[in-house]
Amino acid sequence: MSRVAKAPISLPAGVQVTFAGQKVSIKGPKGSLALNVHADVEVKQDGQVLKVGVREGSEGAMKFAGTIRAVLNNMVTGVAKGYEKQLELVGVGYKAAAQGKKLNLSLGFSHPVDFPMPDGVTAETPEPTKIIIKGADKHMVGQVAAKIRGFRPPEPYKGKGVRHVGERVVLKEGKKK
Repeated sequence: MSRVAKAPISLPAGVQVTFAGQKVSIKGPKGSLALNVHADVEVKQDGQVLKVGVREGSEGAMKFAGTIRAVLNNMVTGVAKGYEKQLELVGVGYKAAAQGKKLNLSLGFSHPVDFPMPDGVTAETPEPTKIIIKGADKHMVGQVAAKIRGFRPPEPYKGKGVRHVGERVVLKEGKKK
């Protein structure tokens, strides 16, 4: 079996797991998430620990067990602590403003960009050039951050655009005469 799948998942206080057939639901203080588990993989709860294993007689399921264990661990962490991605806007006049379930972006286009936030994900703008995306679902938080970055990725000559905090943009040398 996969080495990743052998590791147990410890459940923090306040996190509840329910099973309904092949569906695993995890509920915590930051929200609730659900996952449909592959038919050849079984998930068991032993006290405050989740264990992932392979059903008897299923040969090809070992490749799924590690992935499902990793996804379940991300779900447990998400409903307990939550996930966060930070973006920064670099460029003259580039700014962002969170208004309810919308994120208004001024990225140097002739029009403002309005990005509707999906359910379960929130955006904060502590500064006009900084965006903080928060949510319980790790995949969804990363996807929203990637979509926002995709509106104006950092360009290679001046470095202007939307980038992750701490992202290093390698600048190209300009045209020589």
